[in-house]
Amino acid sequence: MKSKIHEYQKNIFYAMSKKITLVLAFIGMIMLQGCTVNENTDTIDNDTISEVFELRNVNFSFNPNDGYTIYQTFNPQIFPSDVVLIYRLSGLINSNTPIWQSIPRTLFLPQGELDYDFDFSSVDFTIYAGGTYNLGLTPSFITNQTFRIVIIPGFFGKNSSLDYNDYNAVINAYNIDDSKVKILN
Repeated sequence: MKSKIHEYQKNIFYAMSKKITLVLAFIGMIMLQGCTVNENTDTIDNDTISEVFELRNVNFSFNPNDGYTIYQTFNPQIFPSDVVLIYRLSGLINSNTPIWQSIPRTLFLPQGELDYDFDFSSVDFTIYAGGTYNLGLTPSFITNQTFRIVIIPGFFGKNSSLDYNDYNAVINAYNIDDSKVKILN
């Protein structure tokens, strides 16, 4: 009788250990499913890195359909979820302190209103200049312009407490190294 009880206990232990092993294997499969191996060590994780590009001393082009524009493509393309912010160099406090204005922006000039605006996709962006007067009368606002294009990955989401009009606040919030701005031209 004692050996039957002992054998019964061994069978229960064996059945339980089999179930525990299956449960542990299942948990292990779930945990390992989230792991990936990236064989290519040359790739950059662009979907979580904010970047800044600069268009320096560029001129708006004019065509009758679109008015004054600056068109540029992204190389490489950005992710569809990324956000683009554009700032215009509006002046200097001193040689080391630029003044960046976010666009869209309306300037009220003696000649009338001048508007800067932009649009973007994952492959390109266009900056527009338009106004209530002939912009050719104020060439200093459509020639030799400098813009900073800030790419913020959608991964970060929108920070409701951040003033996106403040270029310095944006680069600080997204840990952008302002000394490594890439020049486009």
